[in-house]
Amino acid sequence: MFYSSRQWLLTTLMLAGSLLAHAADLQIQGLFRDMAILEVDGVQYTLRPGDTTPQGIKLIRADSEQAVLEIDGRQETYQLGSEISTAYSRPEMAEAVIYRRQDMYFGSGSINNQSVSFIVDTGASAISMNEAQARRLGIDFRVVGDPIHVSTANGLARAYKVNLDRVKVGDIQLHNVTGIVHEGGSPRIILLGMSFLGQLEMQRDGERLVLKKKW
Repeated sequence: MFYSSRQWLLTTLMLAGSLLAHAADLQIQGLFRDMAILEVDGVQYTLRPGDTTPQGIKLIRADSEQAVLEIDGRQETYQLGSEISTAYSRPEMAEAVIYRRQDMYFGSGSINNQSVSFIVDTGASAISMNEAQARRLGIDFRVVGDPIHVSTANGLARAYKVNLDRVKVGDIQLHNVTGIVHEGGSPRIILLGMSFLGQLEMQRDGERLVLKKKW
């Protein structure tokens, strides 16, 4: 097949535009044991091993001198202050599918790397759990939490506002998610509330609730 000079120019420009659309300006801004601070296209990310930026740049390991990053399946070692202009393949949008049972959406996932079961509750402002569940997850809520009062069917009740380091459902993982620990035994099952759901797109499809990460 032969191309005219104009066709060749248009094809070249389209290919160049495609590459530019997937180019990332990456700078290593901070290195610590098991943590790296990256700036990608002007946005700062704090990563721990296994974490991935929305651009698909994954931290493998880090110490105070260097970080090993995986970009498009290739692992390279970078020093503090390194500046890289690299091309990457845009990752597919992460999603999770939760199925309805007894008019409720029940699912499973993890909080701070511990497996949990939950009910989707768009009426809850945050991920909510009882004190026994919090202890099982290793959350010392009376030490690290902020005391608050929440409204219940029986009036005001004491609770603690805490920070959940990692919350994962399906392929979706969010960091630094607000949680509420209630004194006593309620709720019986952890409520997946809006501190997590509000950062996602939600689509109901028959018996399924599809959650998609906003990238």
